[in-house]
Amino acid sequence: MLDQHRRPLRGSRGGPPLPSSRWRAVAELVRAPAALTVPGDSLAGAVAAGRPFGARTPLLGAASVCLYWAGMALNDFADRDADARERPERPIPSGRVRPGFALGLAAGLTGAGLALAAAAGGGRALRVAVPLAATVWAYDLRVKRHPVAGPVTMAAARGLDVLLGAGPGRLRAAAPAAGIVAGHTLVVSALGRHETTGAGPRLLGPTLCATAVTAGLAARAAWRRDAVPRAGELRRRAVVLTALGSYAVPFAGRQLAAFSGRPQCLRRAVSAGVAGMLPLQAACLARSGAPAAGAALLLGHGTARHLFRKVTPA
Repeated sequence: MLDQHRRPLRGSRGGPPLPSSRWRAVAELVRAPAALTVPGDSLAGAVAAGRPFGARTPLLGAASVCLYWAGMALNDFADRDADARERPERPIPSGRVRPGFALGLAAGLTGAGLALAAAAGGGRALRVAVPLAATVWAYDLRVKRHPVAGPVTMAAARGLDVLLGAGPGRLRAAAPAAGIVAGHTLVVSALGRHETTGAGPRLLGPTLCATAVTAGLAARAAWRRDAVPRAGELRRRAVVLTALGSYAVPFAGRQLAAFSGRPQCLRRAVSAGVAGMLPLQAACLARSGAPAAGAALLLGHGTARHLFRKVTPA
């Protein structure tokens, strides 16, 4: 969360909350606006694997959103004691959401995500969706407190989300996109572990380098030696460059500001990293031959940043 300690909403002490307050509490619990960064995973996987856009594409995107929201609710359930000390404004420690409700919501959203994946691709899609769901639950309940295994597991979950869009039999073609998304997630997750304390050069130096490497890998395919710079190819390159600029400049800038050591600067860097997933996905789409889809996804970046000011994704 950004450094904003809100007063308890009406109803969190001594009375039922207003319906609008209840919905806002749930939206904060699952970091609802951050779900805008999720459908692009499966879309990037589908385009990289050469699958045409069809009915299965929105179903897989919805499955990814459900599993993402499940992970966010489960995260706050597992962290409720630590949040009571460090972030008392979160929905559970503030009394706006009960722990049992958060756990039940996580279970229900997981079931919904698996059902949507099955509807999109049957048992073949479940071969990726089930390990993805298991990774999410393992991360939140067991692994995330480990300084190395935690970020690696989170990165694996986002990589699997990209592969979910590719489908079995075409995973190799989507592996580069999955690796790019997973690498960025690893950086954001590593930064997120220090949100409440701040971080120094020993962390921020490597994460800045990793951000540059991620941008470079995403751009590499846009300049294939065999590519002819015709109009269509130039448009593809333009989308890649624009998207990577929208990804790297704000995220790197926030990381540079975090060298001050202030926790609020690091929280802003984490939020910028979450928002940066959209332009990074747009670059992956354009580099795989879908510049129009990449441009459309890039347009959603501004909307996401506006929503993140209302409900922070971190």
